[in-house]
Amino acid sequence: MPHRRVIIVILDACGVGELPDAADYGDVGAATIQNVAAAVGGLNMPTSQHLGLGNIVPMRGIQPSSEPVASFGKMAEKSAGKDSTSGHWEIAGIILPEPFPLFPNGFPGALVQEFERRAGVKTIGNCAASGTEIIERLGEAHLKTKALILYTSADSVFQLAAHEEIYRVERLYEICHIARELLKGEYDVGRVIARPFIGTPGHFTRTSHRKDFSRMPTSDTVLDLLLREGREVLSIGKIYDLFAGRGITTAIKTADNNEVLRALLDAINTDTVHDLVFSNLVDFDMLWGHRNDEVSFARGLEAFDAALGPILSSLREDDMLIITADHGCDPTLKNSTDHTREYVPLLVVGKKMKRGVNLGTRETFADVGATIAEYFGLRDALAGTSFLKSVLDPK
Repeated sequence: MPHRRVIIVILDACGVGELPDAADYGDVGAATIQNVAAAVGGLNMPTSQHLGLGNIVPMRGIQPSSEPVASFGKMAEKSAGKDSTSGHWEIAGIILPEPFPLFPNGFPGALVQEFERRAGVKTIGNCAASGTEIIERLGEAHLKTKALILYTSADSVFQLAAHEEIYRVERLYEICHIARELLKGEYDVGRVIARPFIGTPGHFTRTSHRKDFSRMPTSDTVLDLLLREGREVLSIGKIYDLFAGRGITTAIKTADNNEVLRALLDAINTDTVHDLVFSNLVDFDMLWGHRNDEVSFARGLEAFDAALGPILSSLREDDMLIITADHGCDPTLKNSTDHTREYVPLLVVGKKMKRGVNLGTRETFADVGATIAEYFGLRDALAGTSFLKSVLDPK
């Protein structure tokens, strides 16, 4: 009996050009994949080119395909903001009318004092900063005083960095839980993030024990609808954290893109239980976008392309593979290390999917969630407009 399955691959931060309101976010000129391609003299991504990535927008090294294997398009973010949480939630069917609160000048003193009282800790920092920079700047003081390094960014985040020899990872997670419970109302940030690190002054390194404590989704997503119908949802990478575990039956935690791709290929080849496999390739954002490292970003894109061939070859008869992103993070914009307000790519492929359909510019990421809902015959209405009839071959 046919077993319909949807596989979503999120190329975290891989935008394809500024949105019309990019100026409101300080992101004029952002075009993550195109600018990365130009910066390195062109990308070598033959499988993605064959799918139709170059048909979405011009990009150096990736030519438009005359016979693209996938349907292709790009999507605008309708939610306010440009963070990972709102981007993923919108993909799954939630459009947020208001952005998560930001604290570019740090958090209010009274709030920090209450957090310190509840958690039984002291903090230093309390400013907007790059994670690697603030650890280098305050890491030695942290070792001497045992005060947690508290910082934020242009995203709606409350981040706590601690050396693993000073605070056990489990203890840091407990402290983040306390912060998550405290941050309500006007302080209800998108994510509280644990940022463990190791090393010595001048040689600090963040570890793979990062953990995100997201807000709970504000309403049902397509993940919830699937579970309500007795379907199974597998998350790979940071998806579980972004949805606060809601709507997910099984989670595979990973350290980097390579682990995500290995887990994804294994699931496609061997998993017979899950109806939705939802994965995120975080290194584009965490390691390269925020650090203005366009060369490593480019090599990461090419590594993904090399892994894409086996993934496509392993798809089953009733699989639908969707490749997209959650926002941009253009590493070539050297005046910023923040996310960028961009369109995201959309590629849809499968053995029962039409080839070469131009899906145009979608008004919202939520079209993905609506399409998944229709593919599984789910009745509850979600935001967005399904493109299933455009891509599903009726034969």
